[in-house]
Parts: sequence; structure tokens; C-alpha cells
Amino acid sequence: MAARSTLTPQPALTQQIERMRRFNRFYTHKIGVLEDGKLYAPFSLAETRVLYELAHRDRVTASDLVRDLGLDAGYLSRMLARFGRQGLVTRKPMREDARQSLLRLTSKGRRTMVPLEAASNRVLEPLLARLSSAERARLSAAMDEIETLLGGASAAKPARPGVILRPHRPGDIGWMVQRHAELYSQEYGWDGSFEALAAEVGAEFLRKFDPSCERAWIAELDGERVGSVFLIRKSKTVAKLRVLIVDPKARGLGVGKALVTECIRFARKAGYKKITLWTNSVLTAARGIYEKAGFRLVASEAHRSFGKDLVGETWELPL
Repeated sequence: MAARSTLTPQPALTQQIERMRRFNRFYTHKIGVLEDGKLYAPFSLAETRVLYELAHRDRVTASDLVRDLGLDAGYLSRMLARFGRQGLVTRKPMREDARQSLLRLTSKGRRTMVPLEAASNRVLEPLLARLSSAERARLSAAMDEIETLLGGASAAKPARPGVILRPHRPGDIGWMVQRHAELYSQEYGWDGSFEALAAEVGAEFLRKFDPSCERAWIAELDGERVGSVFLIRKSKTVAKLRVLIVDPKARGLGVGKALVTECIRFARKAGYKKITLWTNSVLTAARGIYEKAGFRLVASEAHRSFGKDLVGETWELPL
């Protein structure tokens, strides 16, 4: 029997494939990708994406760009060589690994980016301006969901099948407050003042939520909520990670690691230069996740909170 052609989709997928193609046509028309040559002239869309990454990230190598943008290494190498000849990009060997070079835009490169970003904004701003803040939040959540589902190896995924990460929905923040209060009372004996703090954090997030630079993620195991984390704006260049929690039934499945990894990935894309967080020394599992993700302890101080004598800690991760 002849094998089925790999170019012929399974019948169950045909309708979904056509739906994705229709969405692609709609979206590329809306943002003007089909007029790429006009929009970003004299640069191509790929060249503009590389310049954008260099403009918004402090420490980036060619390997980072290959991984994050899905570019062919040879193509990127030729592109960077051309940018170098044009005086747009410089290379500096990394002290920790001389085989890799840090890439930076020159002053000329940054001036070059100004009209390119303005062109992109002219396309996107009218699309977003007509939406309400609630509709913009829904749009951001939908885009996050697509990225998570289709991101493959580039998306943060726990090891356990059946666990997914998704943006927050109505009711999720209330669950976060309740679960924090229950678990920290059961496991550490913290009193009701911690529940009040968690409620304040959740309420402030909902009141001030800016989907362009902030996110909350919920981890689900077989459809049940088992974890959460917030990434909020502390300043233009600094993000703050807050209220990481993993339910006992999901511990050991990589959920906490995936939530923190997703925070880091989003913070880099949003243009932050650093992530900071505050925790307590007794939260050893969370501290281990932060340390493995590259965070470093920068300050600690004894305090009495939640009915206990504790040691508060500040951790930071340069991006």
C-alpha cells in the first residue's frame, strides 16, 4: 500500500488549516506586511526585526537572534556584516565567552530606527485606538494564547503533558488570592494579613493592568488551575515578578519553572532591562526556581510580618 503523501493533510485538519490561512490573510493585510518593501524601506521586514531587537535589548548575541527570531544563521551573519559596513551595528567579544560577541546599535543605528518604529506605529496605533481598554486586554490575551499554543520549543512549557499556561481571565485573580492564603496558612502558619496583602496585589494589578507591558499567567493541569504569576511594570526599564504560586498537586512537574521562564521571555520582548522580585527566605522552593533562572540575591532584611519573624529577600535578573 502506498504511503499517504505528507503534503496531504488529514481530513480532520483541513478545515483548521484553511481557518489559519484566512486569519493570516486578514492579519497581514491589517498590518501591511504585504507592503513590506514600502513600509520599512530601505530595509526588509527581517532586517527591521533584527534592528528592533538590538534597539530594545542590552545583551544580545547572534545566537540569541537566531533562536528568538527563527532566522538562518548564515543569512543573519551576512545581514550583520552589512549592518557593520553601514555603521549601524558594533560587535564586542563577551568576557565570559570570547567565541560570542555582544551586538549593539551605534548612534547611527539608533537614529535609523526612529523612522522605522514610527512607520510601524502608524500602522498599529489606529487599529488599537478604536478598541476599549477591555478589548485591548482581550486582544493581548488572545495573542498570548496563540503564541503559547504554537510556540513549540520557544514557548515556556512544563514537562508534564496536560499542563498549559494561559493569560488570566475573570475569576483567576480571586483564585490566586484564595489559594495563596490557604497554602501559606497551612504550610507556614501565616496569618490573615498575608491574605490582605495578596488581595491588595491582585486588586492593584486589575485596576492598573497595562497589557502592553504587564501580564498574569495561570497554569492549568488537565483544566484545573494549579499555579500563577504576575509580571508588572515597576519603571520603564524594570519589571517586577510577583505572587508566584504552585499548588501542591502540581509540584515537581516544572510548573514554577515554566511560569518564571514565561515572565523572563515576555520581559525581554517588552524591552525591560531588569526583573526584580521580593520573597522570604523560608520559601525555599521558589528561591530555587529563581536561582536556577539566573536571579541573584542582592539584599536581605529581617522583618516581622504575617505573624512570623521572617527574612525578606530582594532578587534581581539583568536582561
